[in-house]
Amino acid sequence: MDDTLDKQWVEDLVRATIEEDLAGGVDVTTTATVDAEQISVADFVVRSDGVVAGLQIAELVLRLVAGKDEVEIEHSVADGAAVKAGDVLLTVRGKTRPLLTAERTTLNLLGHLSGVATLTRRWVEALDGTGAVVRDTRKTMPLLRTLEKYAVRCGGGQNHRMGLSDAALIKDNHVIAAGGVAEAFRLVRKDFPDLPVEVEVDSVEDAVIAVEAGAELILLDNMDVPRLRSAVEQVAGRAKLEASGSLRLDNAREVAETGVDYLAVGALTHSAPVLDIAMDLQES
Repeated sequence: MDDTLDKQWVEDLVRATIEEDLAGGVDVTTTATVDAEQISVADFVVRSDGVVAGLQIAELVLRLVAGKDEVEIEHSVADGAAVKAGDVLLTVRGKTRPLLTAERTTLNLLGHLSGVATLTRRWVEALDGTGAVVRDTRKTMPLLRTLEKYAVRCGGGQNHRMGLSDAALIKDNHVIAAGGVAEAFRLVRKDFPDLPVEVEVDSVEDAVIAVEAGAELILLDNMDVPRLRSAVEQVAGRAKLEASGSLRLDNAREVAETGVDYLAVGALTHSAPVLDIAMDLQES
């Protein structure tokens, strides 16, 4: 499994998704229709073009349901690979019952993560050559953030902060509560001197104030292209700039060409369509 993923955490999550389907019982349809000793070979086939993410997670589901050493799994591609409709991702050999029992959980996770990676790759391609980088946000499905952010990396994007404690992001409500942009930055830097601090602003003037207060990363919230250009000119390289809000694939390149360093795109995780993948048993 990828070294950036906590293996025990992932296993606990996968076990919970399996239990969601079984709920302490058995797969009644499969148990009734399939002989306990029947052996099958199954291909996991992608039905549309995209980018793969989550193959190791899929393998973990299969091994937890069938037994670690009870299935033979052959990978045809690796996470991050671009695939075409009809490509085989995995081929699995084992007892038919656990293969069918694991099918939906495996496809749910594999299809969702591959969808995130696929959408991310489209943004990466849209920004190619501009120097700007697409990053995710905390707008993730509950409990799936670690895996979704892994999928973003598979698609070629970068991760923003993982949670509320590994970096600070001073947003508009923090500024109001603290009494101003500069004061909010000072308070965060005072209490957490070693953490990265990003300041969200909605005006060029506040961007300059944040830079002069010492901010090294500024989030430009819901600014149109002219204001983004103005912010880039006014900040003049003294801080990294991240555009956020009202970003779409069809305006991504125009935004990137203003000179911002990052585009923060919540849609990478909260709106990614599932990549269509199926498990097909080979005929005997």
